[in-house]
Amino acid sequence: MATKQEYLESVLRDQELANDSAEMSALRQHRADVERLLRRKFGNSVSIRYGGSKAKGTMNRESYDLDLTCYFAAGDESAGSSLTTIFEAVEKALQEEYWTERKGSAIRLYSRDDVRVDFHIDVVPGRFVEDNEGDVHLYRTSGEKAYLKTNLDTHIAHVRGGGVVAAIRLLKLWARRKHVGIKTFALELLAIDLLRGRKTRELADQLEHVMTEFRDRVQELTIEDPANPYGNDLSELLNDAVRFNLETTARATLEQVERDGWEGVFGPVEGQDRAARAAAIQRLAAAASVRSQPWAKG
Repeated sequence: MATKQEYLESVLRDQELANDSAEMSALRQHRADVERLLRRKFGNSVSIRYGGSKAKGTMNRESYDLDLTCYFAAGDESAGSSLTTIFEAVEKALQEEYWTERKGSAIRLYSRDDVRVDFHIDVVPGRFVEDNEGDVHLYRTSGEKAYLKTNLDTHIAHVRGGGVVAAIRLLKLWARRKHVGIKTFALELLAIDLLRGRKTRELADQLEHVMTEFRDRVQELTIEDPANPYGNDLSELLNDAVRFNLETTARATLEQVERDGWEGVFGPVEGQDRAARAAAIQRLAAAASVRSQPWAKG
């Protein structure tokens, strides 16, 4: 019988996206298509690179996105002179070949032939604060501030250097299957902070500690942007609905672990074919969706 650590490691292996997988091959092709389109419109000086889970090493097969930056040099006005016009110019360029959706500071891409086909790609337009590297300003499509200042390299280093990438991947999978509704960035920041003194602990201990903190201290938890801790207000990422979901789902999860172990949370992995695993995932998702959300009541 597998230990807790062995089982959770098998969950992670099952969620890996190999470089030669169909999903990664499709992502690379879409990335090449997007880059070709943007460079045709704005030239070779625009900075296009990986961000998000691909760059941070936190990608899961079950739910994956590819963030692509589209950053312009500080004095480059080929897409406009303001963050608003830059965002709109990139959006308009992408709409020549894709159906788009605004998503925070990003532009989500879907097929023009079938909007149900999600390419799992978010393009993030922005402009460097100085020259063509370092801090960037991003336009915000929602919220009180029209823009934010941040740094992709700082975010990547913070997550990769946090020492708990494996735990973050499991927490992302948990949040996805349990419909917690928390942004990945917020979950990453919470995990790194809560596990600061537990980097060498086994995965089960790390997860149980995070869940216990969510259950018992969720109202006290705060996050800050490591790239701009005093300038970017992230409180909206931990609003009342998110905190409620974290608390109640963590409580239910800890009770489930007490009864059935972590396999009761993540389902069977080894020794089962893909169809059996998919059925198990559906059962877990159905059980999670039964919980009534107070703000959804009529």
